[in-house]
Amino acid sequence: MTAPVIDLREVSLRLGEGPSSVQVLKNVSLAVEHGQSTAIVGPSGSGKSTLMNVLGCLDTLTSGSYRIAGDDVDDMDETDLASVRNEQIGFVFQQFNLLPSLSALRNVELPLVYRGVVPAERRARATQALERVGLGDRTANRPGQLSGGQQQRVAVARALVGEPALVLADEPTGNLDSRSTADVLDLFDALHAHGRTIVLITHEHEVAERSRRVVRVLDGLITSDAPSGRAVTP
Repeated sequence: MTAPVIDLREVSLRLGEGPSSVQVLKNVSLAVEHGQSTAIVGPSGSGKSTLMNVLGCLDTLTSGSYRIAGDDVDDMDETDLASVRNEQIGFVFQQFNLLPSLSALRNVELPLVYRGVVPAERRARATQALERVGLGDRTANRPGQLSGGQQQRVAVARALVGEPALVLADEPTGNLDSRSTADVLDLFDALHAHGRTIVLITHEHEVAERSRRVVRVLDGLITSDAPSGRAVTP
């Protein structure tokens, strides 16, 4: 039986030390299977961004356990964690985080550069990833020559180029207008339809409802976990 992509068990996380410390996650348990499309939604200060950092192997747990694709994060050193972030997780951020001096193609190649993939293979895989997100004709454009929605598509292509176990998107539509938001969410729908495991962090309930499963977070706790109101078939 295949291990879940995400397997959190009774995870707690406290920030700070002494009497000023704050517990931001409280005994959170969450499993996400391969191919699931899940949204984690909550208001500012709910703990959802901290949960995203845990899922992205960016924060250290105070207690509990986290396995990603069957591997126990607690057993990993910094080198192992860097490899997990580069090879098993594809990150998509609100701010795009593209390098303005590089073309779309070069931006998408970056995760493969860090892996030591040879240039010809890097270019081929990055070109394919951009074609997948509908930007095969924009490979030479720099971020400043692209719209916000197109820049986010480049960011999605960069997340996909390494064939990660998990695509982790943190407020991916936060800087987009309504048309670009719809386009990016359509892209996530298409990726899910092709078997991608996607976890989307958002404070917007309308965006969350585009996922197949909605996990609501408040005050560091999961308050509900249920299918969204939309049809279950992609």
